[in-house]
Amino acid sequence: MKILPLHPLSDIDASEQDREPTDAELDVIDAEMPLIRAEVEELDVRISLMDRPVTELDARRLRRARRKVLATRRELTNQTRTVTEVGA
Repeated sequence: MKILPLHPLSDIDASEQDREPTDAELDVIDAEMPLIRAEVEELDVRISLMDRPVTELDARRLRRARRKVLATRRELTNQTRTVTEVGA
């Protein structure tokens, strides 16, 4: 299989693309998992509304999903965590 070259100005080489995530990267993903779940839930609601007219109940479901995403995002932003530089 041929590996396509990266953008000429990129500072990432091909060996970095094929590696597994580090423990620090996995910790960041794990910390953001509530937000990922909330965003998936909002996406599910949006997909369910694509092929039908929006009822009042559907509008409430969408507003609730949006509020959950915003609340989760706010909680993640307000957490005081030690940030470790990824790739260091």
